[in-house]
Amino acid sequence: QVQLQESGGGLVQDGGSLRLSCAGSDSTYTVGWFRQAPGKEREYVANIAWSGGTTYYDDSVKGRFTISRDNAKNTVYLQMNNLNPQDTAVYYCAATRALGIVRSTQMYNYWGQGTQVTVSS
Repeated sequence: QVQLQESGGGLVQDGGSLRLSCAGSDSTYTVGWFRQAPGKEREYVANIAWSGGTTYYDDSVKGRFTISRDNAKNTVYLQMNNLNPQDTAVYYCAATRALGIVRSTQMYNYWGQGTQVTVSS
């Protein structure tokens, strides 16, 4: 059983930065970040291979967000730079045994409770 807990969300101004953490990520799992804005479906943001050597991003965050992991600490991070109001959402981390780019929520077996990110204009 993998139990995930996100942290690091908050209120930030347009152009600001935040770093999210996902604790409890078993080092043998691929971990992804997703986000869900009010009234919208949960959408893929990024994922990272169990080894940390390969990362994947949605085009909407490429160049602004960086996913990384520290397997010694069982933690995955999402560094978010140059945030804009369209990034406002609840951010979730999730774990899967699938490999490669894993965009579908249905492929993930374990989910955290989410952390709110609000970007003000």
